[in-house]
Order: sequence, then C-alpha cells, then structure tokens
Amino acid sequence: MTPDPLFDFTGKVALVTGGSRGLGYRMVKALAERGADVIVASRKIENCETVAEECRALGRKALAHGVHCGRWAEIDALIEASYAAFGRIDILINNAGMSPACPSHEMPETLFDSVLNLNFKGPFRLASQVAHRMSEGDGGCIINISSTGALMALPMVVPYGSAKAALNAMTVSLSREYAPKVRVNTISPGPFLTDIADAWDAKKRETQPVALGRPGRPEEIVTAALMLASPASSYTTGALVRVDGGQQ
Repeated sequence: MTPDPLFDFTGKVALVTGGSRGLGYRMVKALAERGADVIVASRKIENCETVAEECRALGRKALAHGVHCGRWAEIDALIEASYAAFGRIDILINNAGMSPACPSHEMPETLFDSVLNLNFKGPFRLASQVAHRMSEGDGGCIINISSTGALMALPMVVPYGSAKAALNAMTVSLSREYAPKVRVNTISPGPFLTDIADAWDAKKRETQPVALGRPGRPEEIVTAALMLASPASSYTTGALVRVDGGQQ
C-alpha cells in the first residue's frame, strides 16, 4: 500500500493494547499497512505473536508482548520492553477493556475491581507514563478507546460505563497536562461486530437502535484512529470522536 501523505506513518512506532483481536487488531494492521512499526499487546502472547508476524510480513518491525493491562507492574514492564526495542513510542492506543454483564446489586467486589482496573486504572498508568516520556522527547499522540456506555444509560454493565466515563475525563485532563507536545483524544465506539457480538442473537447482529440502523463492521473504526493518530491532526486534542452509527 502507498499511503496518502496525510496518513503516512513511516518511521513511527505505535503501541496498541488489546491489539490481537477486534478493533485493536484492525487498528494495528491499518497502521502497519501505512508504514508504522508496531507493538501488539494483550493477555495472550501467542495471539500477539500471530498479529506481529502479519505485520512483519508487510516489512514492518513488530514486537509481541503479553500483558494484563489492569496491572501496573505488567504495564511498566510493557513500557520498558517497548522502549528497549524501539527507543520511543509515537502513538499509543489504549484499547484493552472488558464489559461483563451483571446486575448491579449482585456485582462482587472482585469483578468490580477487575472492570475498573482494566478499563481505567491500567489505561491511566500507561497513558500517563508514556505521555511523560513523549513530553520529554519529540512528542506523540495517545488515543483512548472508550464506549457509548459512558454517554448513555447502559444497565447491567454500570461499572464498565462508569470506568469509560472516567476514561473520557482522563483524556481531557491529560491533554492539558502534557500539552503542547502530546495530543490526547478519545474514540467512542458504539455496537461493533467484534467477538463480543458472537453472543448476540441474529436480529441484533443485523440491526441496532442507531441512526444507521446496524452494528459497525470492525474495519469502520480505522478512519477515526488514523485521523487522530496522524500528524495532520496536529490541532486536535482533548476531543471525543463518536464512531457509533448515530447512537442516541
């Protein structure tokens, strides 16, 4: 692929958590196809290695790293491994997350903590540490992957929606704290046909109560990610970009 000059990531290094499947996988491949070297991070190292090998086949350097993105010690190890391999991170996409359904009054503390750790506590650690390094170097950009669950009523996954709302607030604050060399933005996806949709019934996989009337295809996240990651978006920071088919 010959990248459009606005979306040429040749020489850039991108770290994507949850990068071995779903939306994360699509963003990893899109960046690699346009010249970026990549760090693929998720819990299962073998899945990361499979995606990394796909990127190497494109002529890119790629590091696979197994990590639990809710644990600070493992996040710190990921950061050290990334800088040891590439010397820098230019693009960070905080994508790892989970949203287990549970009635709020039955939510056990361990599950509550796990949801907040993966969707907010871990992303905070990764974003803040990388932003600090970016600000002391040549700068960079961070994209936090949130959810429409932070913007609307979403029963049965209240801790998840709350954690994503905190992620949205974090984006705005970090965008000011590490400006002007670091840009920090949010993508807010709606219903997408990732592996989570395997549990949906057939009708839900075909139609959704959004303006476009259907769930998103995983590849439809790519343009928003490329736009926010591109140096051509140098005047965009602290923004929330909704990719949700017109969710109300």
